[in-house]
Amino acid sequence: MPQGSSHRVVVIVDENSNPFELGCATEVFGLHRPEVGGHLYDFRLCSPEPRTLMRDGFYTLTGVAGLEAADSADTLIVPNRPDVRVPRRPAVLDAVRRAHARGARLVGFCSGAFTLAEAGVLDGRPATAHWQWADEFRARFPQVEMRADVLFVDDGDILTAAGSAAALDLGLHLVRRDHGAEIAASVSRRLVFAAHRDGGQRQFVERPVPAVPDASLAPVLAWALERLDEPLTVADLAARAAVSPATLHRRFRAELGTTPLAWLTGERAALACRLIERGEPRLEVVARRSGLGTAANLRAVLRRATGLTPTAYRRRFGRA
Repeated sequence: MPQGSSHRVVVIVDENSNPFELGCATEVFGLHRPEVGGHLYDFRLCSPEPRTLMRDGFYTLTGVAGLEAADSADTLIVPNRPDVRVPRRPAVLDAVRRAHARGARLVGFCSGAFTLAEAGVLDGRPATAHWQWADEFRARFPQVEMRADVLFVDDGDILTAAGSAAALDLGLHLVRRDHGAEIAASVSRRLVFAAHRDGGQRQFVERPVPAVPDASLAPVLAWALERLDEPLTVADLAARAAVSPATLHRRFRAELGTTPLAWLTGERAALACRLIERGEPRLEVVARRSGLGTAANLRAVLRRATGLTPTAYRRRFGRA
């Protein structure tokens, strides 16, 4: 049974909430996952009203817990909605403040950052939201550091994600933080979704669907993932793609919103995490097999990627 299934994730659903982000939360945190031993979280929905009209009146949500369920959340996902100018109910904002005061983790998807800012818990802290609302957010909440060009922001006990699919990125990031890279990879495979997109990647990619499929980065990425233990360089990736390093850099920016070196380092860090989780005790072996070279470099990269040393990561996520 996965450790942490007693961790309670509660989603507040309010009038005109977006169904997509609610679906993302349910998919990532709420489903039974026999492939990893059961539920990863104790998942609940709650609402301030017995009947909640969802976005644009497409359907009505009933049969969920009352707002008092938010008071038992270890992680509280706050509501969002397309009209950010309509203030949140005072009862919802009070529930967010109580959760923050007792140390619960707070999560805002898309316009959920407005809910957190209205509650006053983001003052002096970084956050993100959908790029189209960045200017309005800055005007209304100048005391919050709006990072408008990233997928998500992890500020420890408060996390925010940009619009739509970034909710899945942040959800998988939380699974990885709570349960390790191996289980997060399993969940992403079930979702048929990219296993890891770093929060610092850009919200808007210039060419999300390549005009010529054969010219996409997919073949070179697949080739590189099979050779992470080799001393691959950006020049090697460019040669494989039959382009110059400068052209490769532009294509990575356009298609993935990151750089070739950052992508390569991130994939190597994820592989190192999986090797540690599977029980490899020798840091030199983990470093070599993940392409990170030395134990010293492994320690530095892993700390940047996870906030943990290899020893602490093994203690938290390794096999008993």
